[in-house]
Amino acid sequence: MEKWLEAAQEYDRKDTIQKYRQEFYLGENIHYMDGNSLGLMSRRAEQSVLDVLNDWKTLAIEGWTGGERPWFYMSEEIGGYMASLINADKENVLATNSTTTNIHQTVRTLYQPTESRNKILVDELNFPSDIYAVQAVLDDHGNPDSMLKAKSRDGHTLKTEDIIGLMDESVALILLPAVLYRSGQVLDMEKLTEAAHEKGIIIGFDLCHSIGAIPHHLEEWDVDFAVWCTYKHLNGGPGSVAGLYVHPRHHHLGVSLKGWFGNDKESQFDMNHEFDAAADISQYQIGTPHILSMAPLLGALSLFNEAGMDEIRNKSLNLTDFMLEILDAEFKEYDMEVVTPRGHEERGGHILIGHKHAAGINAALKAKGVIPDFRAPSYVRIAPVALYNTFEDVYHTMKILKEIMETKEYEDFDNKRGVIA
Repeated sequence: MEKWLEAAQEYDRKDTIQKYRQEFYLGENIHYMDGNSLGLMSRRAEQSVLDVLNDWKTLAIEGWTGGERPWFYMSEEIGGYMASLINADKENVLATNSTTTNIHQTVRTLYQPTESRNKILVDELNFPSDIYAVQAVLDDHGNPDSMLKAKSRDGHTLKTEDIIGLMDESVALILLPAVLYRSGQVLDMEKLTEAAHEKGIIIGFDLCHSIGAIPHHLEEWDVDFAVWCTYKHLNGGPGSVAGLYVHPRHHHLGVSLKGWFGNDKESQFDMNHEFDAAADISQYQIGTPHILSMAPLLGALSLFNEAGMDEIRNKSLNLTDFMLEILDAEFKEYDMEVVTPRGHEERGGHILIGHKHAAGINAALKAKGVIPDFRAPSYVRIAPVALYNTFEDVYHTMKILKEIMETKEYEDFDNKRGVIA
């Protein structure tokens, strides 16, 4: 394994965005490889929370419109910071709610079924919460059997042609992941959107595992809507407020879940009982924004706009290329399956490894200072994050993993997931 250490150190010397590593709290003797579940705290995120707390302390209720970052406009301000990550106009991007609430809000608003066109197309590999929300919308419309699921040929990935093959005149709306949360496959959002629109279908994407890891061009691709969380690659902290994009051609529609923060801001405090919808994405807000859960994003997002998504993506691919190279060379005898697609156009920011003792392997890695995560039924996800992981982190992770496989140390741990995995 020593030759890989020399290679890692050489890669790190050439790393153009390594300076951002010092912005994060990394922990001692820890190789954190779970940024696709919860990103690390940055010093800037910490400071922005302290700044907002200080506004509360010193301004009290005047913080809604006073101070450097008035709370009344914070959802829109943070939306503007995220707009560059998806290459969209800031009037079409918002920080609000949770991902699941935003799925309810967008799907309930944009799904307008007719007798002949009433299906919603999803996929069988998507995160469960997306499916729960879509099913709830269909149930409420009296169309409980109108969910259409794209099937996987191998249980891990989806074929673009298989999804397009299901697009017909019975489909009203499509919701798909941009990156599959298990395998890390990137879907061809541009091609899928073009095919959907040829059939008159509204299409949206869940960006939870893609935003902050890969570049997006949602307005260029003509995507109708997108939702995402901010606590994974965007490092917004546990429970940080989610993101939302809706194409402006849909802003004239009346939002399904109405609340006072979706009202036009100029008339909001007139307190009329008639809803006066904001003209732009702001109408998708519902209740009072969660200021303290947005505060970390004020600092965290500045790192992305400085480093640039192209640089982040390039390093991310190089990190996972390096990991795959070591896995191919050093792990042939351990009956491990690398599930993640190899091609750069199809690979997100993490690698999924299958093994019958995956839960035990995951526990053994954590015991030795490597933090990945486990995904049922038998997979370990490893996510080296470009802003704070190094190639030497990848080397040490692989070195420790090989030691665990050689000694079968995973047998010392229960091969079952914890309550949270």
